[in-house]
Amino acid sequence: MQTNFRGRDFISDLDFSKEEVETVLDVAFDLKRKRALGEPHPYLRDKVLAMLFFFTSTRTRGSFEAGMAQLGGHAAFIESKTTQISHGDTAQEIGEIYGRYFDGIAIRHCDWGVGNKYLNEVAAASRAPVLNMQCDIYHPFQILADLMTIIEKKGRDLRRKKMVVSWAYASSYQKPISVPQSLVLQMPRFGLDIVLAHPPEFRLMPEIMDQAQEQARKYGTGFDVVDDMDEAFKDADIVYPKSWGPLVYTEDVEESARIINKYKDWITDERRMSLAKPDAIYMHPLPADRNIEVTDGVITGPNSVVYDEAENRLHVQKAVMALTMS
Repeated sequence: MQTNFRGRDFISDLDFSKEEVETVLDVAFDLKRKRALGEPHPYLRDKVLAMLFFFTSTRTRGSFEAGMAQLGGHAAFIESKTTQISHGDTAQEIGEIYGRYFDGIAIRHCDWGVGNKYLNEVAAASRAPVLNMQCDIYHPFQILADLMTIIEKKGRDLRRKKMVVSWAYASSYQKPISVPQSLVLQMPRFGLDIVLAHPPEFRLMPEIMDQAQEQARKYGTGFDVVDDMDEAFKDADIVYPKSWGPLVYTEDVEESARIINKYKDWITDERRMSLAKPDAIYMHPLPADRNIEVTDGVITGPNSVVYDEAENRLHVQKAVMALTMS
């Protein structure tokens, strides 16, 4: 077990070593047990977390707020539009000032080319740890919850298990690229063979791909990239199909919409799920575009673990907060 967490930022998935992630998961499982038994665990009594949002949220806000309350502390919800950030407060000033007011600063900022840079600028100026609730490059807490869920469903020995990270069609908006990027960075470290599937225009950032392939080499796991959703799903143990925008290919909104509409057949339906193993689990961070990105029959079906996955956001976030903010 690793113990050197106090005061540390968690912005990129690789900020914590594999052994440190294992410690986070150990703590998360213990906190989940305590929650189930009704055992108080006020490890952050009198501590306050600032939650600064530049992007809408359902699960992230709810789980961080509930988590801080269960740890005995308080979470302050701050919508960026209600601050003076648009009138001149810089990232450095937010870091300097909020780092003195609060015991931790959690930020969600998904604007392409802006969010991650903003988090790092705040962190550089803050005396309190900065936690990434999702940026344009990474979504580390979601992936910790995903990993916890996979371990619950498939056991701790994940070697030679096939996990598909696939693009899927969605019509609502150009979704961030951070979830697939964080998945391919974190999951190879735990023995999973990754198959990344997407149309050509939906490639991930080259530097992230280089890091992901390096993790796969380091831990002796498979890492393949294909452009066929059916091929990817064959004999999979875990499928994680999710929409994201063609942001690396183009930043033009109209061109992006045209590209996305070329691939409406990239939907997770019962036929496609039948290509995976019978006990394969279907994962999604939510919200999903129902009957466009995934059919109702799949997302509410027996292979779906999306609600367990959403619950585990609470437990992994509590673990990281308890470790870094105590």
